[in-house]
Amino acid sequence: MHVSIVAPVYNERENIEPLHRGLREALNGLLYELIFVDDGSTDGSIEALIQIAEQDTDHVRVVELRRNFGQTAAIAAGIDHSLGDVIVLIDADLQNDPADIPMMLEKIEEGFDVVSGWRVNRQDSFLTRTIPSRIANWLISKVTGVPLHDYGCTLKAYRREVLEGFHLYGEMHRFIPAYAGGVGAKIAEVPVRHHPRRFGKAKYGLERTLKVILDLFTVKYLVSYSLNPIYLFGGTGLALFLSSLLVLGYLIVRRLLFDEHMIRSPLLLMSVMLFILGFQSILMGLIAELLVRTYYESQAKPTYNVRRIIGGDRKE
Repeated sequence: MHVSIVAPVYNERENIEPLHRGLREALNGLLYELIFVDDGSTDGSIEALIQIAEQDTDHVRVVELRRNFGQTAAIAAGIDHSLGDVIVLIDADLQNDPADIPMMLEKIEEGFDVVSGWRVNRQDSFLTRTIPSRIANWLISKVTGVPLHDYGCTLKAYRREVLEGFHLYGEMHRFIPAYAGGVGAKIAEVPVRHHPRRFGKAKYGLERTLKVILDLFTVKYLVSYSLNPIYLFGGTGLALFLSSLLVLGYLIVRRLLFDEHMIRSPLLLMSVMLFILGFQSILMGLIAELLVRTYYESQAKPTYNVRRIIGGDRKE
């Protein structure tokens, strides 16, 4: 099993050498490569990475981005430039422990497609990092149907095949297990160690939680409705139609029983607007269905995902 370790780096100069040393010790005896992606660092991280690459030519590859694109883009670049059958993501801030990687690889060998780290004893600020993270993890688990305690833990191991077929945007790297779960991947969650930050500063605060919540709408749509958008838009349209009929029925009852004119009530305008919005929503669903079919048929992409084929010689 060839393993690729992908570590996005942004202003982590003091952490790079200890991280490299820890990864080499943890992966000793395995077939591996270390891919460090410099995401536009300004503190001299790229010079430290180049020095390590020159010293460890057998294992280290450095990908330097032209500017700071964000953690998700850096992870995507690392994945694109990796060669391993298994890809392990790890932060460069030394809060993840490289010594946990062999244990995660053992879970992969047991047959799991995704092994997600769970920082049981998280060494971060309780009010600004831990509590918002727990709320976000609970919400993501409920919405996506993939229950994990720690979506925000970067330390995760993936079989390469579960990472194929979709691209990462925004802050979407934390939702990879949800994407993988959408195609039937077997997911395991294991407790991992978490250390206090020794060097440098944290790159994220409370604003990251808001981004996660917004990205969650996209993930839910892609996982649940990307193949049949009419269920989302059509269902919304039917709900609006029903609301329109209920309001109209209420107005008719008031007219018949209490002799109140329908045209004088603003509820009549609301009923008409709900009807129009419902009709537009269904039309949007039909357009989305056409776009989905055009996308899959023009690229000859299957709408299913095969885990494996057992037995039976295939003859062309």
